Order: sequence, then C-alpha cells, then structure tokens
Amino acid sequence: MTNFKLTVSDVKGKSITKELKDSDANTLLGLQLGNETDASIVGLKGKLKLTGGSDKSGVPMRNDIHGSARKYILLSKGVGLQAAEIGQRVRKLMRGNTVSEEIYQINCKFDGELPVEAPAEVAAES
Repeated sequence: MTNFKLTVSDVKGKSITKELKDSDANTLLGLQLGNETDASIVGLKGKLKLTGGSDKSGVPMRNDIHGSARKYILLSKGVGLQAAEIGQRVRKLMRGNTVSEEIYQINCKFDGELPVEAPAEVAAES
C-alpha cells in the first residue's frame, strides 16, 4: 500500500497538495527526478515534472544520487544544505533520485495554471 503527498506548483507560484493512494501512487513508483508524467492522476490536464521530495523522516531527495537508497554524502552547497561557511563541507544524509515506497512527499511542477477554487468549495472539502 503506497501513499504519497503530492505538492503541485504552477508557473504563477500557486500550489496545491493532493494525497495519492494505491493505484494512482503506483504510477509514480520508479520515476526519477526530472521525469514527466501525466497530470490526470491529480485531476488536471497536462504534464507534471518531478522536482523533489522527501521520505517519512524528512530526508530530501537529491538529483545526483542514483537509485532510491539513503546515503551520507559530503556537501559544500546545494540541495539539503543550509548556507555553510566558505570552504566548509558537511556530511549529510540524502536520498536518491528515484521514487520508491519509502518516499512520503513529492514536489512537482505543472506546465499550466492551476484552477482557482472558490472559498466555499474549499470549506466544503474540509
């Protein structure tokens, strides 16, 4: 049983969060960061591009680590590292670029604009 929280952002900066379960979530398994998939899994028309994510512990995915394993890597800048002093390197735990069952949250870019929902519709869903 696979569950993902999918955060979808559009070109205007608006974002929505959807929870995917079972068959919809299984379509994302095995995809790598940078890959595109059909946006119909979240009820949109267009394409979604995977840009990042994290596992249940909050360990971020990194594009230059192959596979789905967790690894300690030596970083001086980039994803998963706050601003370090010049010349300082830090060993951090990162996750690979492939979506697996251990991933909890996935970030995506939508190629169009997200539909605007009325406040009454949002309150009714909650």
